[in-house]
This record gives sequence, C-alpha cells and structure tokens, in this order.
Amino acid sequence: MMLVEFRVKNFRSLRDEQVLSLVASPDPTFRSDNTLATGLQAAPFLLRSVAIYGANASGKSNLIKALQFMRGVVVESASLMQPGQKFSVQPFRLNSSSTGQPSEFEVTILVDGVRYQYGFSLDAERIVSEHLLVYRAFKPQRWFERWFDEITGRDVYEYGPGLRGPKKLWEEATRPNSLYLSMAVQLNSEALRPVFDWFLRQLRILNEVTPLAPNFTVGLLQQSERRPAIRDFLRSADISLSEIELESRRVPGRAVHMDVKTGNTEIRDEDVEDQRLRFHHVTEQGQAVFDLQDESSGTRALLFLTGPVLDVLEQGRTLVVDELDTSLHTLLLRELVGLFHRPEINASGAQLVFTTHDTSLLSAFGLFRRDQIALVEKDVDQASELVWLSDFSPRKNEALERGYLSGRYGGVPLLQETLGMAR
Repeated sequence: MMLVEFRVKNFRSLRDEQVLSLVASPDPTFRSDNTLATGLQAAPFLLRSVAIYGANASGKSNLIKALQFMRGVVVESASLMQPGQKFSVQPFRLNSSSTGQPSEFEVTILVDGVRYQYGFSLDAERIVSEHLLVYRAFKPQRWFERWFDEITGRDVYEYGPGLRGPKKLWEEATRPNSLYLSMAVQLNSEALRPVFDWFLRQLRILNEVTPLAPNFTVGLLQQSERRPAIRDFLRSADISLSEIELESRRVPGRAVHMDVKTGNTEIRDEDVEDQRLRFHHVTEQGQAVFDLQDESSGTRALLFLTGPVLDVLEQGRTLVVDELDTSLHTLLLRELVGLFHRPEINASGAQLVFTTHDTSLLSAFGLFRRDQIALVEKDVDQASELVWLSDFSPRKNEALERGYLSGRYGGVPLLQETLGMAR
C-alpha cells in the first residue's frame, strides 16, 4: 500500500489546490534506492521519501494537518460523529469567497497493484461531495459519486458497475456528516475496505496533534525479539549503549473496583505494575545504568521515534512527520532518512514524508533526488504554495543548500526586511 498523491484546497492557509505527489520523474538518478517500482504505465516509479522545506509559518505544517484532517474524517465520521455534529474544518479566512466555499481533499493510493482515487469536499455542516475512481486497468472505473443537491436538500448518488453490494442500504445509513465510504465499510463492504484500511492502518502521522509518545516503543520493547533492533538503532546515536532493559516492578497506586451485584465502585490503595526502562552504558573507563529521565532529550526523542519507524519499515506503511529534525543531530537524521532508501531494509515499500529546517540534508550527496524536495512559501495574500525543487531545473552538481539559503528556490524567510524593520 503506497501513497501516490494527495490534493487539498481551501484548508487553513492552503487556499488554492496544492498537490503533494510521490510520483517519480523520469530522471534515473538513484532510482534503484530512492524509488519503488509500481508496474503501472501512468506512474512507473514512486518516491520512497519527500522532504518539505519552508520558512516558519509558511504552511508546511498545514499540509500535514490537511492529510491528518482527511484521515480523521474517514476513520471517525461513521463511528464517532454524532448526528448534527459539526466538522472543525478551517477554510482559508483571508478571502471572503474562500470562507464560504467547502474544503476539498483527495488521495490516490496504490493497493495490491490497483489505484484508488478517493476524495470528498465538506463544510462545517455536512459532506458536500464524495467520489471514488478505481484503476484496475489503464482507464478508471467510477465506483460511486455523491453530491448534495441544494434544491432538494438531499444527497444524490450515482454508481458505476464496479461497486457491488447493498448500495441502497449504505445510502440510507449515511448521515449528512458521515462519509458514504466509511459507513459502507462499517456495514461490511469488503470492496471499499482497502481505501478505509489505508487511512486506518497504513497512514501514520506524527505532529503537534499526535506527538511522539513512549507507549508504542515500550510495547515493542516488551517483545524480546524486537528489542535488539531498537537497541542497535539507538546505538547509532550513543555508541556506549550496550543494552536496554525493561524492568517490571510493583509501585504504590490506586485501582478502581466495581461490585457487579450493586454496581457500586470503590477506589482502593494497592500496588500496581509499573514498567521502568533501564539503559546500560559501557565504556573503557567503566559502566553504569541510567533511567529514562537521565538520558538526553535527543536520546529520548530518538527512542520514541524508533518504534514507529521500525514498524513502518517492517509493515510497509506511510509515515508523515512534522519537523522530523526536532532534537535529532543532522547525521542521525540522514541515517534515519537513509533507512527508507535501503531496499534491503525497506523491503515492504514504506514511505516517509516530513517537514524540516535542516538544510544540510540538501548537501548530502546521494540522499535525495531533485524530485524529492518540496518547498512551501506564502504569497502576498498569505496563501501557501507548494513547489518542487525540480521545477527550477538545478544543475546536477549545483550546491542545493547554498541555492536554497540564498532564496533561489523560495521557501526562506525574508531576514533582511525583518532585520531592517528592527533597526
């Protein structure tokens, strides 16, 4: 399961349609390591990673939040949204015409050799439109299309021959604030499940809304067969680390007990099980054992990131991270990105999309192709625009980091003007 393309329009600072495409250009540079063969004529190769640059407040994070918002609507609209509940969507607010228009989202994904192009538009009140195209051959099949008819006040559905199942039942169960796709899957549509499952299981997003947490990595550490991989990855940052120990202990705590007969609950003081991480360090001068809080913030950030990264690589998922360089040394960041470019490690087709301010990655020979670098900047109307480094046709031997910092490709803050105002 791979991400081919994501489109968004009229969401936060993304006023006009922006396209995050992972379709590789015909350039053969680093093709064997940095791309994935698809077997498709329309998109023979997909990128294993994309790095997104831009100044602070340029809209980089909004691009990730847009994909995150789309995921939330797909996963939650049929099961968690209550009738009449509004969507917390934020259209572009610095233009009166945009404020009154719906926000639009669309992804194209590849699942078992089949392309699915799925999208919807919505406002705060309801789903305005929804569609699914399926490419089992070169030409697409329109499985369904839904739109709101303002004259009748009802949703209108049209179907192609490819979608089978009790479509009328799924229609009747779909509320104005729920997606037809999500409701049909909840009512056991196996044909639509691949799209839903990509959002639910294959797409992982890490940002300020869903930050890194220790729980996932700790869960992997509880599996003795997964522990060496996590330890070895951390050793790339701290060569003195010899072992990670997960120590279970009983500590004073409180537990809730319910009497089944009466239904009464009682809170009791009693010991509870606590998981404690212990880090064993060995040097030529001696050895010591540290608790998690004794480790540096960089080591803790790397630890919490290790579990999701290893899981994504193993399962072939798509990982999207806002500010991946936070608390990570630039050499360690290169190593992490490089894992996705090593076919022997990334054998399942995992993809990485991330935002960063670390410009030194641009000068790392062999790390990126030109079509793997995206730039975000705002225009005079404060609308964000996504452009690609390859659009500027840089020379093969061009110093990309120097060119970016000099403003040749855009996506950098206007420091001279800002400093001039401060004088």
